[in-house]
Amino acid sequence: MSIRGGTRGRTFAIVLIVELLFGAWIWFGGDTPATAQPSSPSIAAPASPTTPALAPAPATAPAKVECKKKTPSPPRDLKSDLIPIGILILVIVIVVARLPRVDLGHSIAFRRRRLLNWLPLGLTYSFLYFGRYNIKQFQGIGLTEAEYGAVFGVGSAVYGISFLLNGPLTDRWGGRTTILISAAGSAAANALMGYMAMTGETLGMSTVTAFSMAFALNMYFQSFGAVSIVKVNAAWFHLRERGTFGGIFGILISLGLYFAYDVGKRIALDLEIEWLFWIPAAILVLFFVLSALFVRDQPSDTGHPDFDLGDATTGEHLSVRQVFVKILTHPVILVISFIELCSGFLRQAILQWGVDFGNGVGMGKSFVFQNWGMVSCIAGITGGIFAGAISDHLFNSRRSPVSAVLYGIMVVGAVAIIPLFAAPEMIGWVVALMSMAIIGVHGMLTATASADFAGKKNTGMAVGIIDGFVYLGSTAQSFLYGAYLPASKIRDANDCLVSNPAAKDLDNWYIWPAAMIPIAIIGFALALKIWNARPTRGGGGH
Repeated sequence: MSIRGGTRGRTFAIVLIVELLFGAWIWFGGDTPATAQPSSPSIAAPASPTTPALAPAPATAPAKVECKKKTPSPPRDLKSDLIPIGILILVIVIVVARLPRVDLGHSIAFRRRRLLNWLPLGLTYSFLYFGRYNIKQFQGIGLTEAEYGAVFGVGSAVYGISFLLNGPLTDRWGGRTTILISAAGSAAANALMGYMAMTGETLGMSTVTAFSMAFALNMYFQSFGAVSIVKVNAAWFHLRERGTFGGIFGILISLGLYFAYDVGKRIALDLEIEWLFWIPAAILVLFFVLSALFVRDQPSDTGHPDFDLGDATTGEHLSVRQVFVKILTHPVILVISFIELCSGFLRQAILQWGVDFGNGVGMGKSFVFQNWGMVSCIAGITGGIFAGAISDHLFNSRRSPVSAVLYGIMVVGAVAIIPLFAAPEMIGWVVALMSMAIIGVHGMLTATASADFAGKKNTGMAVGIIDGFVYLGSTAQSFLYGAYLPASKIRDANDCLVSNPAAKDLDNWYIWPAAMIPIAIIGFALALKIWNARPTRGGGGH
């Protein structure tokens, strides 16, 4: 990687400052424990899927039963709060210091301008993650587990289908334009969800329908994000640099998981619930401005010469239909797409339901599940770095071998969890290792292999197709687990969220690892199938 010395230090100084400013502000912003949430209709007594608007009852109506308010958060232990943040910063510093470098002779001026290009771009995508997974913290406050599964499932389906349109649009308009569309649209959708959470106004729809519609709108704009970052960076990084850079970029993306799960949890505990959506919206507005100022589609847009990228880029001009057919019939990209369908199922099974599973098996207070955002962030960092470095330096920039290795870890981990029900103390660390593996696969194939095999001109559509498969898998797991995992909260006769005794029965949780085993085996077998695949001029693979 051609990022060295002082430049590299300045890069991550900026990243750490951003992380500390936002994370520490939420962590230590108040001096007293949070009070109970206000008795807003959307929180104190959320509507069932068949109940229409959440309007206050008229004065002449019978008195409405008051739902039990959320328990105030306990006083903060600064030591236990600082430890996860310190671990996160230490891991980032160590990983960056140990990164291998690929020097292709870029000038210092070029490297500096490239840094100024990908840093705001990467942080914008990081905070898109914050504005995507923050809704998990609304589960148990305004949505039951089944309702959350439905909302996230609808959003995932929209995200996946949107790539059929947004992939070609990104190839036509350029990644800079579409990352701006993504940030602005997601900010607006999050602002809307915050308004609904605050007021209980659901526009004449049930709570589930209203949040499904708003989250689907959010996910439509979010779907521009992954395509945009791969599209832009395909023009700035040579084939031999992309694996290691994918690891660095994964650090920035993984910070979004930290914000969504750990910082989001603090927002839900310490602030009124609308801020769970409004804070990500405000940050996205800030990074919209920064991306508009600094991000450009290719080096020539900044006065630096474009260069040979060493990938499958060709000079031929094809229509959108021709490109779509070419990519969809590409033997390697097609297999990658099905691998990523499995990855989508497995990644979101862990990210979305890992904490629920930990609580269900009695490990909810363990370090891993108490600091799920930090653990997920470190898993993303180490998975991306591990996958990228090995791909570039052990497998000669082939992406499939390292994907097979990581899928092997997934298979072993999913099988190992079942006997560990008898001694669940180690389950959290097994889940963390699995998270590292599957996040590494996702970054390696969606963000890197797609650009390698499709070439710079067709990257947007290739990422769109591949990430579309990812979110088909995500949709499947969301509806499956939402329907069959025991809910920690259910609605009583008064439409209030109350504890569900079935969530404490261990037998009800076996479906979580059991459903992952066949999916992991299929992904592993497909990765072996394209073990020796390499990109060639003209977009082929062999």
